[in-house]
Amino acid sequence: MTGPATDFAALPLTPQTLANLKQLGYLQMTPIQAASLPPALLGRDLIAQAKTGSGKTAAFALALLANLNPRRFAVQAMVLCPTRELADQVTTEIRRLARAEENIKVVTLCGGVALRGQLASLEHGAHIVVGTPGRIMDHLDRGSLELEALNTLVLDEADRMLDMGFFDDIAKVARQCPKERQTLLFSATYPESIAQLSAQFMKNPQQITVQVQHEEGKIRQRWYEVKDSERLHAVSLLLNHFRPPSTLAFCNTKQQCRDLVQVLQAQGFSALALFGELEQRERDQVLVQFANRSCSVLVATDVAARGLDIAQLEAVINVDVTPDPEIHIHRIGRTGRGDAEGLALSLASMDEMGSVGKIEQLQGRESEWHPLAELASAAAGPLQPAMATLQIVGGRKEKIRAGDVLGALTGDAGFTRDQVGKINVNEFSTYVAVDRRIAREAAHKLSTGRVKGRTVKVRLLDDVA
Repeated sequence: MTGPATDFAALPLTPQTLANLKQLGYLQMTPIQAASLPPALLGRDLIAQAKTGSGKTAAFALALLANLNPRRFAVQAMVLCPTRELADQVTTEIRRLARAEENIKVVTLCGGVALRGQLASLEHGAHIVVGTPGRIMDHLDRGSLELEALNTLVLDEADRMLDMGFFDDIAKVARQCPKERQTLLFSATYPESIAQLSAQFMKNPQQITVQVQHEEGKIRQRWYEVKDSERLHAVSLLLNHFRPPSTLAFCNTKQQCRDLVQVLQAQGFSALALFGELEQRERDQVLVQFANRSCSVLVATDVAARGLDIAQLEAVINVDVTPDPEIHIHRIGRTGRGDAEGLALSLASMDEMGSVGKIEQLQGRESEWHPLAELASAAAGPLQPAMATLQIVGGRKEKIRAGDVLGALTGDAGFTRDQVGKINVNEFSTYVAVDRRIAREAAHKLSTGRVKGRTVKVRLLDDVA
């Protein structure tokens, strides 16, 4: 669907905002934007059902920016997110969309980061705060965050925040916001607890649901019947047969995640696990390596993977069938984004056929079954990622920028731009993906050379043969 109804120009936005959207490549609204922006810009409270990657961030960001007075240095909008990664993504997106306005200040308030810097940022005055419920509560208790000027409260991935036990914190934060405000709640699924939460502090919210089905043909779905004893081995058969450069494998339990990663690593695959109790630093490292394509397989539980938005994901493997058919739709919707095609491979035992039936009902079609026996193992040996990750000790705190690292690698070290991949500069560490074949040499040259005029410590995160 294109045409005037999905054109941003149809919205009551300023000419500067429309020009900025055009420059950022936002030409047509996504379904969630087209459905939620008109009522949001009129000031209505919304409960919108939308998944990661649907364009929901721009939907609420444009609404809160429209309510903002840049000349008033006070917190006028707040976005609550379940995880630090999502808060960082949301902050980045709001900053891009706010470029049309004069100097709008966005501050991220998450746990796992020193309070000192956050306190200083708040003292200088912020227009928009993005953060996790626990840390926002800390600041409210300390009196370092004042909300009397707040006019927009956004709950992003509300279902995930409730999964993580934040119900009371969210309700408490909402109670400290002015009564006369707009509340926008976004959630991928609509559990009973969302209705309970919204009843506590939303005014006659309009409900918006965008169909979560995927375009036919964009995602190839295949099912394989397995016995429980052969399930983990079947994952390596799928990987060796289809050879996707990047795969997200979903398990229903943390233990299954651990077991699968052990099996895959023992067979020579580059696989990492993501589950609840990883420390933030470890979680950051795992995500960086998967997103920069130096790890081929990320094994995760649903809770751990929510809020992850990986741009290029060739395949999703459902190692276990989820009993909730909506979650299945969200799992497979992470592949086949944009113009790319995706592969969704699911393993099911006889015990799980009831759950498979529910998925078929929701998708409105029967599953396509294939025998495991047709999976041929490639002679090329286990799948290896194209890149490897170097970790440099030092990040934003040391004023390191991505350009400094690229310059060091393509300057004195003598590598080409094509041999360097994604560069992530975190607070205390910098991660750079390099072509796997030059990884050891690159690590050596960086640690014996200089970045930004000084020597740095470098280590290779992956085992490179």
